[in-house]
Amino acid sequence: MKTRAITAFFFTIVMLGSIFLGSYTFTGFYLILSIVALLEFYKLVKMGGIRPHRNIGVLVAVILFLMTAAYHFLQFETKYLLLVVPLIFSVFISELYKKNKIPFANISYTFVGFIYVTIPFCFFYSLGFLANVLTYDYHLPLAFLLMLWANDTGAYLFGVKFGKRRLFERHSPKKSWEGFFGGIFTSVVVAFVMARFFPDMTTATWVGMAVLISCFGTLGDLVESMLKRSLDAKDSGSFLPGHGGFLDRFDGLLIAAPVVYVYLYLIIH
Repeated sequence: MKTRAITAFFFTIVMLGSIFLGSYTFTGFYLILSIVALLEFYKLVKMGGIRPHRNIGVLVAVILFLMTAAYHFLQFETKYLLLVVPLIFSVFISELYKKNKIPFANISYTFVGFIYVTIPFCFFYSLGFLANVLTYDYHLPLAFLLMLWANDTGAYLFGVKFGKRRLFERHSPKKSWEGFFGGIFTSVVVAFVMARFFPDMTTATWVGMAVLISCFGTLGDLVESMLKRSLDAKDSGSFLPGHGGFLDRFDGLLIAAPVVYVYLYLIIH
């Protein structure tokens, strides 16, 4: 427990620093983080006998993230994303030269990697430029992380104290409905604090964001648990002592970030 707490403390400082230190730090940090998480995903699925095309997947992921950044910094035209298409389909050609009994499983998991990991990180990154495409604003990324952490903390505390009814025992036997609603409650409390300090959005919008993060963040946690159980793995990695890997720490973000981005985009624009 002590190791877990120390890791969480320093990890939180680094995360907040990456948001407060400006757009270039924010870009570099989340580019690296998304790549590390993707590498963990590919390493994880290899435990199940899958052989994804890791190098191609990582290259596609880097290009997607950098093009997202270029769009915000330079108004890079989205049509150039089409350049990724030949690279994506090179996976099929590469598989021809592999002697594997399940070639399309390898191809599929290569695609799933950057769809499941990289694209959600791109959506989270774009939250920093949602109000103005060319100007970085830390409010939304900060609020997202605080609400996500509040949900995780609230779900744990309420679950330990009041948890009786299992939420989804097949994939996560420790999660409870009481913890789920406790997580929503704590996340909504953070939303009210955000509304007080950042009045650029209405309180109702902040609360809606909190509810979406709690609901889809929990689903993201369950999806990663489903993945690990299917591969008989406990953690995605060991980089964070007491917490597992980066994929374990950001499983909630992977499902919640795209949903929250769409929600806020439709309201703000």
